[in-house]
Amino acid sequence: MNRIIKFIVLDILKNKIVLVYTLILAILSWSVFSLEDNSTKGLLTLLNVILLIVPLVSVVFSAIYIYNSSEFIELLLSQPIKRAKIWRSLFLGLSLSLLLSFFIGCGIPILFYAPINVGIMMLMVGLFTTLVFVSIAFFSSIMTRDKAKGIGIAIMLWLFFGLLFDGLVLFLLFQLSDYPIEKMMVAITAFNPIDLARILILLHLDVSAMMGYTGAIFKDFFGTTLGISVAFFILFLWVLIPFWISLIKFKKKDL
Repeated sequence: MNRIIKFIVLDILKNKIVLVYTLILAILSWSVFSLEDNSTKGLLTLLNVILLIVPLVSVVFSAIYIYNSSEFIELLLSQPIKRAKIWRSLFLGLSLSLLLSFFIGCGIPILFYAPINVGIMMLMVGLFTTLVFVSIAFFSSIMTRDKAKGIGIAIMLWLFFGLLFDGLVLFLLFQLSDYPIEKMMVAITAFNPIDLARILILLHLDVSAMMGYTGAIFKDFFGTTLGISVAFFILFLWVLIPFWISLIKFKKKDL
């Protein structure tokens, strides 16, 4: 298993797309912090990059890599190796490569410029976001053998979590504005890993006052040690559940 992971990591790290992705993240991160006098403003700007670009690249690149590695996967299946071990190795190899790219591109500037507690929180959120969307890519790619359809599913899931989900929530708030549904919003947030990551960062940047009464409720829950632990546990479930479903289907799939 370790040899397979090592081979996948080395193969991905030599990929020009990953190198360009790392370089773009590094240029954006260092530029944002260099141009802003206030590190908080820099973090808010970089937050949009982490919550949009990082998930998009993670889900699309992972889905494409899985489809392009179909012959390699079939070769591994012809060997006396369990299917679960192959699928886990592929996931770990992809995850480690993209996590390393994110850490080099965004993590180092964040730790260099940002306050230690906010910097570590943003770094952890970025790492979890990468893992979540790699897991979603595995889920979408195992759903269909058609490469175009699988990548389309991955992009649509990113689009839903990144943009459409917030629109649906705003519509719900508008329609039910006469009812006290603010506390229910805490539970709804669990259904979107990007929103969950955004709230964790905003609360640590002390800008929750800009979120109004709902922000106060989020701060009361996610601002506590228990709330932070629950949030990261939910993000862990977002990593685990899509990958677990894809693993079950991969074990039964006729390649």
